[in-house]
Amino acid sequence: MVYKTKYIVYGILSSMKNFRKYFAVVILLFGLISSCTEDLDFDQADDIAITPTIEGGLVYVEAPEFLINQVASGTNFYSQEFNFDAFNANFFAERVLDGIITYEVENTTSKSLTIDVELLDEAGNVLDTEAFTVDPAPTAVLVRQITYGPSGRSIDIIKNTSGIRVSATNLGDNMSTSSIEPQKIILRSSAKFRMELVK
Repeated sequence: MVYKTKYIVYGILSSMKNFRKYFAVVILLFGLISSCTEDLDFDQADDIAITPTIEGGLVYVEAPEFLINQVASGTNFYSQEFNFDAFNANFFAERVLDGIITYEVENTTSKSLTIDVELLDEAGNVLDTEAFTVDPAPTAVLVRQITYGPSGRSIDIIKNTSGIRVSATNLGDNMSTSSIEPQKIILRSSAKFRMELVK
């Protein structure tokens, strides 16, 4: 009986030692966790402003030199109006903050050319115009960025744009052909705008 009691007491003491070790570890972990937390301020959500940048192509136009040669010098060889309601859609117009339209004009023809890009409202009124005069090839690609918003032209131009009109005029002859392949005029345009999703 004494023999059994001795081992029972020994087992209890051994268990208590283990219990104290586990208890100490639990207390230590609890202390670490509580020292790394702080009160949450759910009002901080009111201060968060989500302003993603959206980017995309606007207009791409190209015309080969043989087409330019079919019209008399000083006349339009290209004129086209594009419907573009993305800017004045409510979701965009109410949230756009500012942005940039980038134009690139590449001329590998033997002609001096002018290109006019007009932003139009729903009634067809001109809101903004960008004019390009390009020399005959060889010439570098002309790149121009137009800023809209607080540091540039009025953002209302963009908000009210419903169409884009592009026209191009040949200032050279209508017989010569460039030796640079491919002989064409190319206009590329793209837009990048910041929007405020949470006000």
